[in-house]
Amino acid sequence: MGKILLLIIIGLVVYALIRNYQRSLDKPAASAREHAVEDMVKCAHCGVNLPRSEAIYSGGDFFCTPEHKQLGKK
Repeated sequence: MGKILLLIIIGLVVYALIRNYQRSLDKPAASAREHAVEDMVKCAHCGVNLPRSEAIYSGGDFFCTPEHKQLGKK
């Protein structure tokens, strides 16, 4: 009777390990989940660095806010 219980327990452990491995294959890699690296640009007025997607481009320069765009390049 003890041998049968031991085999059942070993079978459940093996099943759990295989299932856990299959789930880990379905998850995307850690690098795929992270945000892509984005270029940083400097505000032409104050010099603050910010991501290109958040910057305001005007007249060949990048600005951090509409106010700095109006004030222009220093």
